[in-house]
Amino acid sequence: MAYMTQEGYDKMVAMLRQMEQIERPAASAAIAEARDKGDLSENAEYDAAKEAQAKLETKIAELKAQIHSAKIIDTSRIRTDVVQILSTVEMRNVKSGTKMKYTIVSESEADLRSGKISSETPIAQALLGHKVGDIVDAKTPRGIIQFEVLNISVE
Repeated sequence: MAYMTQEGYDKMVAMLRQMEQIERPAASAAIAEARDKGDLSENAEYDAAKEAQAKLETKIAELKAQIHSAKIIDTSRIRTDVVQILSTVEMRNVKSGTKMKYTIVSESEADLRSGKISSETPIAQALLGHKVGDIVDAKTPRGIIQFEVLNISVE
């Protein structure tokens, strides 16, 4: 089961619709065009088109499975006294003093550029369940990093 926002769910549904209604017919057309070019046993274009279609169908199947298992979280029910999925956490690196702010989201919604980190990351795992003022040890590939939780909100 994947927990996600309504926004993330809507994006996945739109992506699926795009794949099924636009990309799938385009892949079929590419196969038909390559097939019309003659001998299939030596037709690299046909093989490439079939391979692209197979990859697309795999992506469609995976996306359908994610959508089917999605559990949309009502953001109005998110508490701000403890870090949980969909919490926006402002924290400070204890050693360097650097402040950062991340929203903890599902793997499918993670986007570091927009400040959304997966709940599966070491930092998110360390933060989950903690409160403002807590010092948290995050076990990262670069070693243990300590963070102080400064604020918890829902955005």
